[in-house]
Amino acid sequence: MPHVSGSGSGSGIADSLTQGIEVLVNCCVEAQAAAPKKASASKPGPASVAKGIDQLKISSDTSRPQSQQGTVSNPGTGTVTPSEDAVPLVKSKRRIDVVAEYSKYQKDRDTLNLVVVGHVDAGKSTLMGHLLYAMGQVNERAMKKFERDSEKIGKGSFAFAWVLDETEEERSRGVTMDIATSSFVTEHRKFTLLDAPGHRDFVPNMISGASRADVAILVVDASTGEFESGFDGNGQTREHAILIRSLGVRQLVVAVNKLDVVGWSQDRFDEIAERLLAFLVGCGYLKDDVRFVPVSGLKGVNLVRRIDVDDTSPAPAELASWYVDSTADSNNPSSPRAGPCLVDLIDTFTMPERPVNRPFRLAVTDFFKGGAVGSSGSISVSGRIAQGHIQVGEQVVVIPGGVTGVVRSIDVDYVTEDWAVAGDSVVLMLQNIDIQQLSVGSVVCAGPPAKPIQAVSRFEAQLVVFDPQVPITNGFPALMHIQSLNVPVVINKIIETFDQRTGEVIKRRPRHIRKGATARVEIRAETPVCLELFKDSKELGRVMLRKTGETIAAGIVTSVFTK
Repeated sequence: MPHVSGSGSGSGIADSLTQGIEVLVNCCVEAQAAAPKKASASKPGPASVAKGIDQLKISSDTSRPQSQQGTVSNPGTGTVTPSEDAVPLVKSKRRIDVVAEYSKYQKDRDTLNLVVVGHVDAGKSTLMGHLLYAMGQVNERAMKKFERDSEKIGKGSFAFAWVLDETEEERSRGVTMDIATSSFVTEHRKFTLLDAPGHRDFVPNMISGASRADVAILVVDASTGEFESGFDGNGQTREHAILIRSLGVRQLVVAVNKLDVVGWSQDRFDEIAERLLAFLVGCGYLKDDVRFVPVSGLKGVNLVRRIDVDDTSPAPAELASWYVDSTADSNNPSSPRAGPCLVDLIDTFTMPERPVNRPFRLAVTDFFKGGAVGSSGSISVSGRIAQGHIQVGEQVVVIPGGVTGVVRSIDVDYVTEDWAVAGDSVVLMLQNIDIQQLSVGSVVCAGPPAKPIQAVSRFEAQLVVFDPQVPITNGFPALMHIQSLNVPVVINKIIETFDQRTGEVIKRRPRHIRKGATARVEIRAETPVCLELFKDSKELGRVMLRKTGETIAAGIVTSVFTK
């Protein structure tokens, strides 16, 4: 396998973005490790940046202002109240020690949430649809039907994409519009697949899916001019790479797709790898956490089998001549000589630590009436458990609103279970909660005596600013994304800006924030939003700001105000 150099860099706007995002990333990682400390009466201080990756710390007095210490008095933001029409709660037949059970079966239960991102028309859906088919997740009869139906509308090459693009509009337009989900199992890992849209019109949907991801595949088109279209200027290759890193994704495989179109050229592969690696390292990825693999999603080459052991099609001679495994055992004739395929690489993703011992939190991405047979009067909510654990029969509270209910059943990746833990994608069927008390962005929390999440309208955040069309000033309006929720916000106050290298304050109360800068700001939301301090919850403490169809900033929550 050719060595990929880390030399080279982006230019112009890209340099500003990557420098800024690295500071934010460093801040995010170290802030998670910081132990909670009591609030002081003084104003929060700036972050302190140390050298190297993961060295930026949030000072203790920025983590929790005095306003957060008070009791939440607004029933719409955190007071727990029972439903007026509540019926007796269904109790669990026996109490399960979920943490102990998880410890015993952790290896069998742990699932990685894998998001697939990249520029529009890079071939993401075709690539993953073909991978699912090759792994036996799609039967032959269904695949034949996709081929016939796609041929009828003149889109025969989209047959594999239809495995994931299920709506009539997506199929007729040939564009993924929303997050498509599936699951598959490799030798060492279980995956929940999140196929994200690549078109810039659907970036909010991409953010919703990426916010639930642990790891990612970035798909790029190797065709002449197509890689440049996605990578240079305002292409989604750059924006997606920055967004997923800002959302906490650290491990990445870059699938260099459609390399067959350029004759499996090693020069083209090396060119793409060299340019992308320099950019990704600048975004905060570690070089060892980024791997590149040449593939053809349409032809299925190098997806689930190495090219020298794939008995379904002959190995492309051009690719076999240079894509070799430098670690192959030369004394073992049966040892594969070719470089790893896509599945080989994602099978080596490491599992992140799951915060199973923290209070239960589930950000709602969808909800509907009923669920299982005999579920009249119940509602179901779906999402990924951000932290903690839950079991059938446990009491929960929904914020905002503060209404309580009980868990009637739990489905984990479409399989009914007695319990679930952080990292699981679940559907919870809840009793005693009216559907009108739910919305996308609601958070299901552990019931009393546990303290639920707070819904607040005003908070402080540390932001890294990308490239807004106009400078960010006091009163600047934007659309904030947190998990699957989008809510209008205003930059209420710019508190101070930081030096990217040292973390020292450059200016207090500046008039505006320039591109690439890191700043501490106060944000006011139009409606209460469920938030956690980043040091308490990585997933519920990250925010994105967008305006006029562009992502302008990303940040972490450092303080919340309950009044």
